[in-house]
Amino acid sequence: MATETQDAADAAGQGAEAGGAGMPQLDFSTFPNQIFWLLVTLVVIYLILSRVALPRIAAVLAERQGTITNDLAKAEELKAQAVEAEEAYNKALADARAEAQTIAQQTRAEIQAQLDDAMAKADAEIAAKSAESEKAIAEIRASAMENVQDVAKDVAKDIVAAMGGDADARSINAAVTARMKG
Repeated sequence: MATETQDAADAAGQGAEAGGAGMPQLDFSTFPNQIFWLLVTLVVIYLILSRVALPRIAAVLAERQGTITNDLAKAEELKAQAVEAEEAYNKALADARAEAQTIAQQTRAEIQAQLDDAMAKADAEIAAKSAESEKAIAEIRASAMENVQDVAKDVAKDIVAAMGGDADARSINAAVTARMKG
């Protein structure tokens, strides 16, 4: 067993001497070659990025910026239109209110004029009926006064006759007329 372990250790030591001393990228003899390929790889990556990837990214960013700018401009336009629409709405509302006030005032004036006409007609009718009534009352009063005179003359004649006196129609008429005048 000891021989087998010794043989394995010798084989590993010979393999390490044959392959070099450890990792190949840390071997100083290959540094110039590694630096050359590193520079070539970096230049190729730079060229690919600068010619292909970065212009695409820049185009996408520019498109996004343009879209954002256009959207902001459109939003400002829409905001201005909304403000104008609100002002137009408020103006139309004020105009409608003013027109409604004017219509209401005209209607009130028309109704008042109709009412005044109706009142004037009613007053005229009342005055006419009042005049007719006063005329009728005056006629009734005049006829009543005549009737009262006639009744008074008849009563006076009857009273004088009942008392046993003799009175002529002329003296009774004169006495009743004098008393009625006051």
